[in-house]
Amino acid sequence: MAIYALGDRVPDIDPSAYVHPDATVIGSVTIGPEATIWPQVVMRGDYGEIIVGARTSVQDGTIVHATAEFSTRIGAGCVVGHAVHLEGCTLEDGSLAGSGSIILHRVVVRSGAVVAANAVLTGGAEVPSGATAMGVPARMRPDSVQPGMIERSVAMYAENGKRYRAELRRLD
Repeated sequence: MAIYALGDRVPDIDPSAYVHPDATVIGSVTIGPEATIWPQVVMRGDYGEIIVGARTSVQDGTIVHATAEFSTRIGAGCVVGHAVHLEGCTLEDGSLAGSGSIILHRVVVRSGAVVAANAVLTGGAEVPSGATAMGVPARMRPDSVQPGMIERSVAMYAENGKRYRAELRRLD
């Protein structure tokens, strides 16, 4: 895995987290226990801080950045789908960002909320608990998240991280 310090900005990765060898982690990035960071993820904490909570899955091709003004915070038990772009936003515990979504500065995705695949959220939008944000720009669909939906994905990816830690080997 490519893990870099940038000056005095040094990643802090819990030993029980799984960071795929093809992920890149730079600077002020904190990755919590049993979090999983998958291939081609780039976490660049060069200007601001990035925090990933326990048992959170950040999937293939996702880009996470922060600005000097806005940290990027991903809570515990979250699922961040494939090819998501996060910058200067907050995903509270137990939320989900669907594949290809873009979630930018000052956006807050509340616990139990979902950002649908390919949705775009900007400018301090808020996704309430239990709602789904859909479209470009995203619109809210209240009370659309089914109980247990996010938790099932969190558990699956936490287990998959353990499997990869134990079984993945390079064959070149």
